[in-house]
Amino acid sequence: MLNDPRSHGLWEKTAPAPPPTTRLEEAISADVVIVGGGYTGLSAALHLAEAGTNVVLLEAAEIGFGGAGRNVGLINAGMWVMPDDFPKELGPIYGERLLDLLSNGPALVRELIEKHAIACELEKNGTLHCAVGPEGLKELEERARQWQKRGAPVTLLDAAETERRVGSRVYSGSLLDMRAGTLQPLAYARGLAHAAVKAGARLYTGSAVTSTGEVEGRKFVKTASGQVTADWVIVATDAYSTGPWEQVRREQVHLPYFNLATTPLSDNLRRSILAGREGCWDTKEILSSFRMDQAGRLVFGSVGALRGTGTTIHKSWARRSLKRIFPQLGEVEFEAEWYGKIGMTDNALPRLHKFDRNTIGFSGYNGRGIAPGTTFGMLLAKHILGEVSEVDLPLPLSDPREPAFRAIKEAYYETGAQVAHFAGERF
Repeated sequence: MLNDPRSHGLWEKTAPAPPPTTRLEEAISADVVIVGGGYTGLSAALHLAEAGTNVVLLEAAEIGFGGAGRNVGLINAGMWVMPDDFPKELGPIYGERLLDLLSNGPALVRELIEKHAIACELEKNGTLHCAVGPEGLKELEERARQWQKRGAPVTLLDAAETERRVGSRVYSGSLLDMRAGTLQPLAYARGLAHAAVKAGARLYTGSAVTSTGEVEGRKFVKTASGQVTADWVIVATDAYSTGPWEQVRREQVHLPYFNLATTPLSDNLRRSILAGREGCWDTKEILSSFRMDQAGRLVFGSVGALRGTGTTIHKSWARRSLKRIFPQLGEVEFEAEWYGKIGMTDNALPRLHKFDRNTIGFSGYNGRGIAPGTTFGMLLAKHILGEVSEVDLPLPLSDPREPAFRAIKEAYYETGAQVAHFAGERF
């Protein structure tokens, strides 16, 4: 996107086209204006439009430009933190409410895909959280225990079963989560956009919001060439926030993450590597993720940015890692490469902010945007429609707070990933 092949890589090459959109060039009115064309904004627009609401969505760049179009494509349940940590961080009411909601998030994603016939390479065979060594297996044993006591369909697999499913002997076990799966993330975002337009939503791209305010009891947002007046404003910009809600970006520490896609593998290799097409990631602190797309490309990713010296370092590390994990691959060629930013909050849990009267938004997905973003967008729509009260939302209201040493931490993550990958897999 924006003539940058490293922004969305394989996903832009293989996603169906988005609906036709234009830049906002006039002053218009709506019931609700949504700022941000990712999963949260598009889900909110779809659910509001289906309820007969006059809704306008403004996207600064293109549909799915932020994390929605760059991520790995894992439809996960929950967040990175352990299930028992939800009530510890948020209290028993909000903690269990959020946990239950996000546990069911992948089901909502599948429901929307099927209802609107979204072509996004949906796979329903679950995900595998792969254990690296005894400590990794210990972590997964505890994660399994905490989910299973809540009735979640997760199963701890031994090393042999993990090898059979993954096609690699390097893992000491894995946690299979049958709620989860994979999809083509940009295709899903564009599919939500098509569904929202069909339902009556008006979408504008290349329309960054520059200012906001209120006149005679109604909110307004301005772009460089237009204005929307509405009763409600949904802020759905998350880690890529700029302009009036840049505070949302400043609340998060950006963790860079890259993905590399091989050329399509042969039929023999596709039978021996992820034959069930589960999405995978490991328990390392600097984690790796891998999955197959529909055409048999192996998508492999980790922490780091493909810019400057990082481009060569991370790609070289990826080749060494793939050779160790999947020796049957031999030498690999990468067909596409891309990277983006994961917005991390200080407790790895999302936020709910009320920026002003009738101006509200969720943010801080910590690398778990697909199911939470879709779910939170639906909830914002229901809140505006009067179906869900403020006190019944899954998070308490909070004020954006910038973490200490944010810029230093971001530089450390990018540089640290390069150092780790330069030295990694050389034994």
